Amino acid sequence: MATLGDIGLAATINILSAFAFLLAFAILRLQPFNDRVYFPKWYLKGVRTSPTISGSFVHKFVNLDFRSYMTFLQWIPALKMPEPELIDHAGLDSAVYLRIYLLGLKIFAPICLLAFAVLVPVNWTNNTLEVEATKASDLEFSAIDKISISNIPTGSNKFWAHLVMAYMFTFWTCYVLFKEYAIIASMRLHFLASEKRRPDQFTVLVRNVPADPDESTYELVEHFFLVNHPEHFLTHQACFSTPRSYNLCLYHRSEHIFIYFTGISA
Repeated sequence: MATLGDIGLAATINILSAFAFLLAFAILRLQPFNDRVYFPKWYLKGVRTSPTISGSFVHKFVNLDFRSYMTFLQWIPALKMPEPELIDHAGLDSAVYLRIYLLGLKIFAPICLLAFAVLVPVNWTNNTLEVEATKASDLEFSAIDKISISNIPTGSNKFWAHLVMAYMFTFWTCYVLFKEYAIIASMRLHFLASEKRRPDQFTVLVRNVPADPDESTYELVEHFFLVNHPEHFLTHQACFSTPRSYNLCLYHRSEHIFIYFTGISA
């Protein structure tokens, strides 16, 4: 049996925990030994160098500039950056990560409003728990229990409200997820198209390539792609690292990009 006091205590613990984690993130972000963890994209672009290269031993691990701790929340305005600017600044993963929080609001805000507008009045306008409490002296309930489905009498037509709302909540969640995944997929394709071509963007792992007694692995792969994908296949290169493993590099004719295949020969 939950009471308003229990819910208030749980909310207080969660809020204080969230604030503690936010404070820990903000402080750890300022430490030199974490610089590469929090700014990896800037290192890849070459616009930031490691602060642990110079300075004393203590300065390499602990930020002793106390003025920086006064503005440890200066990263929060970055949350309001336009998505293209945020992607360029922190990468696609950061933009998608923020969209996850917005996705939660899109799903649960309408659901909460609908539940409080429909389900709470339906549950509250019954006296099932009060009647059952008179029959069983050991039955205890609180005001929170009165807004739950347990306050509806058995066989009541009011259960239809819960059934209809369950379908509506499910439909809304699936619809929002479908739309959001379509947007993220489009963002990813646009991001890859705008980036410089790299082999790791076109990597596929292939295992257990079957052996052919009449052809070598090199000839087998070449024959397969010349027969099945002659308009796309350009050439390939196999680099054997051990007697049973190899790396295969395929060159794509249309855009002249190459794809790495890693496999194990039988």
